[in-house]
Amino acid sequence: MQHDVIVIGGSYSGMAAALQLVRARRAVRVIDAGERRNRFASHSHGFLGQDGVPPGEIAAQARRQLEAYPTLTWREGRVESITGQWDAFEVTTADGIAHTARRILFASGVADQLPAVPGLAERWGQSVFHCPYCHGYELNQGRIGIVGSSPLSLHQAELLTEWGDVTLLVNGAVEVNAETRAKLERRNVAIEPVPIDRIAGHADVVLADGRQLPFAGLFAASRTSPSNALAERMGCALEETPMGIQLRTDAESRTSVAGVFACGDVARVPHSVSLAVGSGAMAGAQVHRSLVWPETFTP
Repeated sequence: MQHDVIVIGGSYSGMAAALQLVRARRAVRVIDAGERRNRFASHSHGFLGQDGVPPGEIAAQARRQLEAYPTLTWREGRVESITGQWDAFEVTTADGIAHTARRILFASGVADQLPAVPGLAERWGQSVFHCPYCHGYELNQGRIGIVGSSPLSLHQAELLTEWGDVTLLVNGAVEVNAETRAKLERRNVAIEPVPIDRIAGHADVVLADGRQLPFAGLFAASRTSPSNALAERMGCALEETPMGIQLRTDAESRTSVAGVFACGDVARVPHSVSLAVGSGAMAGAQVHRSLVWPETFTP
């Protein structure tokens, strides 16, 4: 069976896109490896109507609603390769089965490269976060530590003063010159120059000199990149953003390869569940338009 669209990735943006397409009675196959980016978080915040709900519950409910549509098929598995061209793509999964489609939509998300601080990765999504709008409120205006990792850490330090008392843990990763120091001090950000040895307990930072600084929560600016190289191998152009590398798309969610679209974290910044859903909904509509009016979407 040839599908109208194969969606690579069944998280929030992929399901939002699929919903638009199946409601247009198009044949859609979602192929999902089951690796939601926020799978480490206990609760999702900032998504209207689902604030405070565990992210797995949001995803499960969305999938149940999608599967009520007869033109949707869902396949759990990992995509190994994608070949073909406009109107004739072939997607091969790890089990060797080939699936064909007229369009491809990447909603495959990104991978986080975290600061190399012992104990940080184990607390990612639990007491170490990247988005204050998603997790800042729950810290109850307590002490917040920023784990230095890139110039974005300086931005985080300034912004997070809206949510608590902030300490920038430089950790040898960011440059704090006189101008930057003055800017941080105006916002009452404390600056800790001693390197981090490890993170212990809930969010306790153990410094190289033996001191232990307790925090309500920590924030770290991860660097992101596409979760797989499938789109790049197809020839889809990449672009650099302050947060990392993503697929380059235009206003209609098109990549640089005809018939291949992208949405969600892999195609836009900043990142959150609500923004991913909005991106997916728009991409789904654009993919549908390319099927209705192909002459306006071909190179």
